[in-house]
Amino acid sequence: MTSCREPKELEYRDFKNLSSEKLGFSTSTFKLDLIYYNPNNFGLQLKRTDLDIYIDSNYLGHTAQDYQISIPRRGEFTLPMIIEVDMKNAYKNAIPALMGKEVMVKITGKIKLGKANVFKTFDVNYEGKQKFSF
Repeated sequence: MTSCREPKELEYRDFKNLSSEKLGFSTSTFKLDLIYYNPNNFGLQLKRTDLDIYIDSNYLGHTAQDYQISIPRRGEFTLPMIIEVDMKNAYKNAIPALMGKEVMVKITGKIKLGKANVFKTFDVNYEGKQKFSF
């Protein structure tokens, strides 16, 4: 019966390990790990993400990745992300973030989740305050 049940939404918990991979004037690449919790009584598999990231309503960057991540049931898991950042918009947001001010982070897009090789695309629409410490 649980195999037919629609999975509950994954819960965002935190991020860690923010690092720069490639710095440029127009675009840069950053890596970070997102921590999520799976509230479902069953494990899932994450196959794909396609997300846009905004800080204080300003577009920051995009990430689109293919994965094969096993998500444990009722447990936290780490989602490694590589984000292509539009540096023009990042400069607008860098000063408040560096000063430790809380900023509104918005993540929109789609993820592909499944179980037993049956995958479904889900909308992502997260918005919440985040304090960055560099």
